[in-house]
Amino acid sequence: MKTPQTGISGIVAQQRTEATELDEVFTGSAAIHALLREGSAANTLASYRSAIQYWAAWHQLRLGTPLALPIPVKTVLQFIADHVEHASDAGLAHDLPASIDAALVAIRAKRWPGPFKLTTVRHRLAVLSEAHEAKNLPNPCRSRAVQLVMERTRSAYAKRGEGPARKDALTKEPLEQLLATCDDSLIGLRDRALLLFAWASGGRRRSEVVRATLENTHRVPEGFLFTMGASKTNQQGIARADQNKPVVGRAALALEAWLAASQIESGPIFRRVRRGGVIGTALSSEAVRRIVQARATKAGIEGDYAAHSLRSGFVTEAGRQGLPLGDIMGMTGHASVASVIGYHRAGAALSSKAARLLD
Repeated sequence: MKTPQTGISGIVAQQRTEATELDEVFTGSAAIHALLREGSAANTLASYRSAIQYWAAWHQLRLGTPLALPIPVKTVLQFIADHVEHASDAGLAHDLPASIDAALVAIRAKRWPGPFKLTTVRHRLAVLSEAHEAKNLPNPCRSRAVQLVMERTRSAYAKRGEGPARKDALTKEPLEQLLATCDDSLIGLRDRALLLFAWASGGRRRSEVVRATLENTHRVPEGFLFTMGASKTNQQGIARADQNKPVVGRAALALEAWLAASQIESGPIFRRVRRGGVIGTALSSEAVRRIVQARATKAGIEGDYAAHSLRSGFVTEAGRQGLPLGDIMGMTGHASVASVIGYHRAGAALSSKAARLLD
């Protein structure tokens, strides 16, 4: 096997070819592939492609052979050992040789050297698992050995206090601080309308925000009614009783102000503002994340905020104010109680009567 530092350009070309081939594992024809691509979220496709490309690069550099399905269980176990940290006499360590780690960074398969976050490893395994399932191949990720190692790894990380990272929730107080940074310029009006629309209509996901149009956001006497189509929990866009999300009060006023100033009469609501006040194309999901982060920075508030902070902030604030969980889920569109209950309980914790039995 060649050393990782030699033939890097060839490895780059090879791993890209392998990743492209593996990217087709769900399809038998170009038409089917196109349908799967169109029906999937852009972020999902990008993360899947990134994972496959990394598997191909790691396999070639670490084992000296191209990635091919099915993968043996021992290879998956080696991948885990290479990318998660375990206790050693010298402290926390991982098994990926430094030279190979550097080579992966050199070909831009990794951003920086060192172990992955546990969530990243779990995602890489999930993508590999799905690839095997789609091909009806023996799935090493479902083996007892892999599942046991991952169970023990999660426990080890938890004992170290390294739980899953979550973005901070934008509850009412920090949200007000973000809104205070929005002036009456076109960008300020847009950002104020976007923040209030996303938060007050039930904590909309950024993919849902960028799909809001004047065709699916109708004016009503109380303000606006945003009719959601396809979403993360409703991939087929099936008509549901809770698909209409109200945009009322301050959120409606902010949206009306933005529409009047931008003179948008059809199509996407939230758009780029170019130099000279020229209204451009629709914002991307990534732009929504950047807007939230930029406003948080401008407000000078401490914490790690992103687009999901609007969603978690809505649920947390609703729990703090004692709203029933069913009403909250009707607004957010969560399909599972398990995914929303944590934020709800966090918000309701300080107002719990059970905490004041001695008062």
